[in-house]
Amino acid sequence: MKHILEILSERREGARLGGGQKRIDAQHNRGKLTARERIDLLLDHNSFEEFDMFVQHRCVDFGMDKDEKIPGDGVVTGWGTINGRIVYVFAKDFTVFGGSLSEAHAAKITKIQDMALQNRAPIIGLFDAGGARIQEGVAALGGYGEVFQRNVIASGVIPQISLIMGPCAGGDVYSPAMTDFIFMVKETSYMFVTGPDVVKTVTNETVTAEELGGASVHTTKSSIADKGYDNDLEALLQMRRLIDFLPSSNTDEVPEWPTFDQDDRYDMSLNTLIPDNPNKPYDMKELIVKVVDEGDFFEIQEAHAKNIIVGFGRFDGRTVGIVANQPLVLAGVLDSDASRKAARFVRFCDAFNIPIVTFVDVPGFLPGTAQEYGGLIKHGAKLLFAFGEATVPKITVITRKAFGGAYVVMAAKHLRGDVNYAWPTAQIAVMGAKGAVEIIFRADIGDKEKIAERTKEYETRFLSPFVAAERGYIDEVFQPFGTRKRVARALAMLRHKELENPWKKHDNIPL
Repeated sequence: MKHILEILSERREGARLGGGQKRIDAQHNRGKLTARERIDLLLDHNSFEEFDMFVQHRCVDFGMDKDEKIPGDGVVTGWGTINGRIVYVFAKDFTVFGGSLSEAHAAKITKIQDMALQNRAPIIGLFDAGGARIQEGVAALGGYGEVFQRNVIASGVIPQISLIMGPCAGGDVYSPAMTDFIFMVKETSYMFVTGPDVVKTVTNETVTAEELGGASVHTTKSSIADKGYDNDLEALLQMRRLIDFLPSSNTDEVPEWPTFDQDDRYDMSLNTLIPDNPNKPYDMKELIVKVVDEGDFFEIQEAHAKNIIVGFGRFDGRTVGIVANQPLVLAGVLDSDASRKAARFVRFCDAFNIPIVTFVDVPGFLPGTAQEYGGLIKHGAKLLFAFGEATVPKITVITRKAFGGAYVVMAAKHLRGDVNYAWPTAQIAVMGAKGAVEIIFRADIGDKEKIAERTKEYETRFLSPFVAAERGYIDEVFQPFGTRKRVARALAMLRHKELENPWKKHDNIPL
């Protein structure tokens, strides 16, 4: 028996070494952790239970039957806990065949995907690999297909998170692309379908891996990644933080954590947040941080489409999704990028029963040929569609401008908003006073005094929350300092809301 146990111990030690100490040292020299080191940091101490440690590839082509067969075959899989909650995880091991995907490698991932779906728990994939294992040909491609299909089936059922911590190229990119969130590590990770060499051959463009698919590109230009972190450690710790905000599945309640913040806390500084000049910007993040529990706000895609803010916060210890216009950037207008960004976030929240709180200061949609040619109508409709189909509790607070169609798109009462509030500084109208007066009183444009009088008349009559309140479109107008208390109480009131859309196989959102 002792001999058998020694053999087991030796085999385990060999498997844990992956590609060997030399390759582990090379990984460290690149500023990267190994797959098992990453899992140890991501999960609670000693909570990881590994599966398929001894799996090996079965390829015999191109001399693969003569090469060393390394246990684990380039991916570490299993489950553990994050702050006591079960999560499933797979981590590509770059020290073993460059983390390339083989048939056996894919089977390990799909086993974990199936377990996560059956047991209704989040799955986190840590990517650091060179794509498909070329020696296996179509068997590797088939493995990709099996992984992709499970990404699709699990979408909207369990949270799927991808963390890109090294190369992620070719077929490898499509699994992360179908997950709910993608995060990257700056300087050491990149994503692209075709690499710099292929790009140069086909298009004659000379570009580095970082310029083609680094975190700096995907967090700002392409919007593929939701955030970039400085190193492996920061990225893994932030994933622990994100999981704390998310329910385990679409049938679970949102997490509820102890909080020392009082629901009825007032913040008098909010009374002076809105400048006297209606054209002067202010930082909407200041409002968000001051009303959520303990100022804890996890922002998503903060480097892309900065004219809108999305992310997770808490009220009374329970997660909410927050959508807010940002007057500091483009005056908070909605454009194509902002609409897509917010629409995807709203749909995620609705899929996982996370209430949505919307803060509105929007002067309209961004005009111009670039926006119109780029499909602003359809992209704006994405956000409209997302808010309109959402059945979760929806609370809206209009802080200042809510003009034109953008007023409706930003979770208005007419899109089944449950509770719609306004600050006394709110301006709800078809458009701003200047533009409205120039249209209504076009004949008086040459008379400055008359135009000024008409403008003041329009502002008094329409640029206030009370016209909408008179019609029941605004449920209450209150002083800014009480925003946290009002929102928290509304969320408590809506906690057991039930609303269902008519049965359908699926909707046809304007993509």
